[in-house]
Amino acid sequence: MNTLRPVSESRFETHDGVSLFYRHWPAAGPRRGAVVMFHRGHEHSGRIAHLADELNLPDFDFFAWDARGHGESPGERGYSPSFGTSVRDVQTFIDHICQRHGIDPTDMAVLAQSVGAVLVSTWAHDYAPKIRCLVLASPAFKVKLYVPLARPGLALMQKLRGNFFVNSYVKAKFLTHDPARQTSYDSDPLIARAISVNILLGLYEAAERVVADAQAIVLPTQLLISGADWVVHHAPQHRFFARLGSAIKEKHVLDGFYHDTLGEKDRRIATDKARDFILRQFASPPQPIDLLAADRHGATKDESDALARPLPALSPRGLYWATYRASMKLGGLLSEGVALGHRTGFDSGSTLDYVYRNTPAGVGPIGRAIDRNYLDAIGWRGIRQRKRHLEELLRLALARLSAEGRPARILDIAAGHGRYVLEALDGLPQRPESILLRDFSDINVRDGAALIHQKGLDAIARFEKGDAFDQASVAAASPRPTVGIVSGLYELFPDNDMVRRSLAGMAQAVEPGGYLLYTGQPWHPQLELIARALTSHRGGQAWVMRRRSQAEMDQLVDAAGFEKLAQRIDEWGIFTVSLARRRNP
Repeated sequence: MNTLRPVSESRFETHDGVSLFYRHWPAAGPRRGAVVMFHRGHEHSGRIAHLADELNLPDFDFFAWDARGHGESPGERGYSPSFGTSVRDVQTFIDHICQRHGIDPTDMAVLAQSVGAVLVSTWAHDYAPKIRCLVLASPAFKVKLYVPLARPGLALMQKLRGNFFVNSYVKAKFLTHDPARQTSYDSDPLIARAISVNILLGLYEAAERVVADAQAIVLPTQLLISGADWVVHHAPQHRFFARLGSAIKEKHVLDGFYHDTLGEKDRRIATDKARDFILRQFASPPQPIDLLAADRHGATKDESDALARPLPALSPRGLYWATYRASMKLGGLLSEGVALGHRTGFDSGSTLDYVYRNTPAGVGPIGRAIDRNYLDAIGWRGIRQRKRHLEELLRLALARLSAEGRPARILDIAAGHGRYVLEALDGLPQRPESILLRDFSDINVRDGAALIHQKGLDAIARFEKGDAFDQASVAAASPRPTVGIVSGLYELFPDNDMVRRSLAGMAQAVEPGGYLLYTGQPWHPQLELIARALTSHRGGQAWVMRRRSQAEMDQLVDAAGFEKLAQRIDEWGIFTVSLARRRNP
């Protein structure tokens, strides 16, 4: 645990007020960059402290945290409220390093091992950070549980008895060949053998999602695989690497290495590879992959094209989805939500407002039960969380404007019924100076205006018809906004040129130093169901979506002249909400 380099100990506060412990090893002289390290499950920053010396990067600062529930950080051992909470902790830690230590993300290399590597991979996928590179050692994409049906059994037990803890079966002699590391592992009082079952199951779910969609990660990445790993499976690591969207990526299988890749007896082999990779990435300025044409070629374009192709009517899948569509039609006879989707489109503002209200309605108890099941679909749960995140970041933008002594003038160019904007104002000490809500749908304009009147906001708010993709129309919005919002719109249209025109109009409309709230959909577990069984508001055609990775969405916003400041994402990794500031021209 002791290092030759001087180390300081400090803490940072998470979004929910937890004070997490971390170690900092400053560079020996002028700082060239920083390496931020994330330990494996059960362990803590002291177990990877040796890397601050062994990586032999004296002109780099090193940082390493104790994850919540680990080491010197508070919380029940091995527990976090959710895996997504811990992923957000990663972003908060990076933000803290930027603000407290004055290090830009582009000057950071992130090194992570095992569970820490899954956390970091999920963070890289969901938040699209602009760091210099990733080094991932033995990522725990699939833990070897050995007991047949262990995972479904744990999930069933969790449903029946609530959350509980399981103890690690792994002995030190199966982690490393290094006798000193084995002894220190067995005697370390800060190592927690237990892991919360909600985190274990969340680890599996996040890993499956990230491995399946690794093309969304475009950072330079090095993958170190332990060749004799008793703890995690190799196959998902190789699939992850094959699917990585990085232009710079390399994989090394270290023969004979156990799971503790960076703590093995011959770890010099691994640390030399990591050091060489990091230095190569810092030898020249970062060159991010240009994703502005991802709508014309790439994985998500291929995915949406495949979903748009009709299935042979008599094929097994064709028959399955025909049956599913028929069941949806039948459900629409009883469920108000399903019927509304068929009438106005499942992606319409009316459907969205119904989902927000989240009150089942239908014909009798059976109709209400069907509607409840419909409203509880994972996509709609994600939509409601997106609404809460929109309200949170809108309040943050308004608070920042207030602190800056600037007026709050809101423009939403595709507001639906505008419920999330109007309800975000509840409880605020001061109302905005003006609110302009726009939408292309006459129904939304009518119902949105009624909602403004219902909430008694006629004095400051109005609703008008407008085309969110008409650059000139958006740019001419009056009064000139200090907060622009575009929510749930770009996800429905695959064409990046349309999005760029819309964002260009927003950049012309929003005052320099003003704010933009925008949403994204980097992932959805029900894309085929949506494409094969649900209809769009655009003439009742199939609702086929092209996903945009968060990196692609952020690049479109950046190209329009906005700098991203903050992001929120739901537990399932489906919907993001981001806050950006308009740069000075």
